[in-house]
Amino acid sequence: MTGSENLVEVRDLKVHFPIKRGVVFDKVVGHVKAVDGVDLSIPRGRTYGLVGESGCGKSTLGRALLQLTPPTGGEVRFDGVDLTRLSAGRLRSMRRRMQMIFQDPMSSLDPRQNVESILTEGLQAHGIGGSRDERRRIIGETLDAVGLPRWALSRYPHEFSGGQRQRIGIARALVLGPELIVADEPVSALDVSIQAQVVNLLDELQERLGLTYLVIAHDLAVVRHISDVVGVMYLGALVEEASGDQLYREPMHPYTRALMSAVPVPDPDVEDQRERILLSGDLPSPANPPSGCRFHTRCPWAQPTRCADERPVLRQIGGSKVACHFAERIASGELRPHRVTAEVVRPADEGDAPGVVSAPSEPGSYV
Repeated sequence: MTGSENLVEVRDLKVHFPIKRGVVFDKVVGHVKAVDGVDLSIPRGRTYGLVGESGCGKSTLGRALLQLTPPTGGEVRFDGVDLTRLSAGRLRSMRRRMQMIFQDPMSSLDPRQNVESILTEGLQAHGIGGSRDERRRIIGETLDAVGLPRWALSRYPHEFSGGQRQRIGIARALVLGPELIVADEPVSALDVSIQAQVVNLLDELQERLGLTYLVIAHDLAVVRHISDVVGVMYLGALVEEASGDQLYREPMHPYTRALMSAVPVPDPDVEDQRERILLSGDLPSPANPPSGCRFHTRCPWAQPTRCADERPVLRQIGGSKVACHFAERIASGELRPHRVTAEVVRPADEGDAPGVVSAPSEPGSYV
């Protein structure tokens, strides 16, 4: 296997949650389009960073990739196998090769199990290790890999700090020997010094074990440090994809430019002089997204033609892939930003009673 081969390929992935309403019988009156037509590829042994504001569909995309949330449409190919077409038995066997690090280690670790029980559960479920001694050897090596002492095996999650609990979550993902790890906000609940430790640990494990990562985060500095390729999501769709250095040096999509302008620069002279882009209005509802380009209602460069009528496709422009009709003209300065009038965001059928969105609850563990 070469490093240029894609371990993961996602094509036109969609995850729509039905909105149900009714007194006696539930009736589907619409859908929340959490993920709506995403294409991406993750090369073997590389890291793909996924960023965007809260509610854009990042976590749902990661869960759909692992089939924790069933996709509504599209393909998810892992090592050439379409996971969306597998039976429950075959999918269960494939999950040994795909694991997840959840955002909040305290809620994803069973408080009634000690560390040894948490790590042994996956080994037993997948038939790894012929005896207790063999399983303890595997668990001991995994603890060494994540920097936890052996005495931690007899302790419970509440006895550890936040950084140590996140290391337990990483150990639970590593113990099965996976090839792909989806890390959902792996450091967002930690303080800055512990964040650096966990990020460096993920880097070391990737170099040592050849792991492939999908890192979901909203911290642009973390994503830049750890990612080979960065994808930017807005309202369920990818709007830009580029290498970390390219994205930070020359953001092409208006939404990416707005995100980058919000990142503070340590040099006060540069900070005072650089461009600031303040977005007007609220994030539109994924139950009733705007027509055409989904960002056009908040975009300072939106044009009266195409933006509201035609949904842009992700296309190659230089070293980036951009979903914007006028990206080249914006980059050249031919199009200048204009004032955006904030719009009141209302869901469809505003006069009706609110519906219920059928979305799965957060799992306590993943085996």
